[in-house]
Amino acid sequence: MDITEQHHLDAVRTQLIRRYQYLDPDPDQIETVIDTAHHRFDGCQIRDFVPLLVERAATRALDESLTITPTTAYPAAPETR
Repeated sequence: MDITEQHHLDAVRTQLIRRYQYLDPDPDQIETVIDTAHHRFDGCQIRDFVPLLVERAATRALDESLTITPTTAYPAAPETR
């Protein structure tokens, strides 16, 4: 990995931390997701789009793992007699 790719991955890391800060993610989780996505491209000779692809894969993984699910979608309806 060259310096430019590392610089772009650092920017991706910063952007993902900002994007998910309100969901209070574990910083190690973000790091793991980025590393996992990045290692998918090991051995690829063309590296120009790797940071973009890593960002997309990491975002998708974080969206799936950090989603907020409401416990009740709607308030209970009053009973009718």
